[in-house]
Amino acid sequence: MSMQTKLFGFLIFSLTGAMVSGMSVAAETSGKGVTIYTPYTKISVPPGESVDYSVDVINNDTAVVQLDISVSGMPRGWDYELKSGGWKIGQISVLPAEKKTLSLKVEVPVQVNKGSYRFSVLAGENSLPLTVTVSEQGTYKTEFTTTQANMEGQASATFTYNANLRNRTAEKQLYAITADAPRGWNTVFRANGKQVTSVEVEPNATANVTIEIKPPAVIETGKFKIPIRASTGSTSAELSLEAVITGSYSMELTTPDGLLSSDITAGSNRQVELVIRNTGSSELKDIELSSSKPANWNVTFEPQKIETLIAGATTQATVTVKASDKAIPGDYVVKFTSKTPEASSSVDFRMSVKTSLFSGWLGILVIAAVLGAVYYLFRKYGRR
Repeated sequence: MSMQTKLFGFLIFSLTGAMVSGMSVAAETSGKGVTIYTPYTKISVPPGESVDYSVDVINNDTAVVQLDISVSGMPRGWDYELKSGGWKIGQISVLPAEKKTLSLKVEVPVQVNKGSYRFSVLAGENSLPLTVTVSEQGTYKTEFTTTQANMEGQASATFTYNANLRNRTAEKQLYAITADAPRGWNTVFRANGKQVTSVEVEPNATANVTIEIKPPAVIETGKFKIPIRASTGSTSAELSLEAVITGSYSMELTTPDGLLSSDITAGSNRQVELVIRNTGSSELKDIELSSSKPANWNVTFEPQKIETLIAGATTQATVTVKASDKAIPGDYVVKFTSKTPEASSSVDFRMSVKTSLFSGWLGILVIAAVLGAVYYLFRKYGRR
């Protein structure tokens, strides 16, 4: 073989090696040594939900790779956003043996058929297939729900319910909120800490509504249904609440004729009849009678304690008041109280202290004696 032939062959071999080397670099740059990874590749959600993926693009090669990033096969009517580092992206560059994390947010529409939907995240020639299974048939509706629809308490209690109003339509809705409560019941709606009669909710968003229900003052025990309705011109939803009244506790303390005054003589006794009436809807037990009295006065009750008093019933007690021996004429107030752990009632009873008949006659005799003495002295020594 001639020297020229050998030289020509060497050149051909060198050019071929350079081409192979260039093809290897191009293969690395195209990202053939790239892995796309996310832990959850098949997710089940209801209509109107959003799905957030965290996708890692891993460079397994020894050279930097630059990759076009996109989403392929997204179902019609679905929205998505692909971001990294807070920016929307279409291309990334990854150092050798490192990774970049992408954020993919997919919005499932409200109006969608039940079933499985597939799409892929593409990084250069690499593909990550993903599946979203819509768990139920999509509807154009409103949802009004609460985790606790039943509450129990006394008639004096305020029943507070926390509800969620969800707009599963594709448009912003202004919901008027109303209650069909029994007569005498008071219902208040609050949103964002303010009392409201309507709530505005964005598409596929939820508003928190607090419902406060106050029963009337006089009510029997039992279960009461309170329907709550949220409505617009195009959609509405109803929430059924239940309040269980366990009973109300209240009593009234008075006298048989309603008169709350009397007179008394210093040092003497006066008996007063009291009437205790159960004005609630539950039985009262262990009713104790007590008093608040002026200094050195004495007050006793018969009986001192009433064991039971059923709802609507009335009983009587006799209270004996003894005024102080040194009480001067005037008005004094004695306070009578009946109470249980659940309820109490008090009245102020006015006692007018009068001068005793004996003291009056004694005073007259003293005055007469003084006048007689003056007359005697005048007669005896007046002519000198």
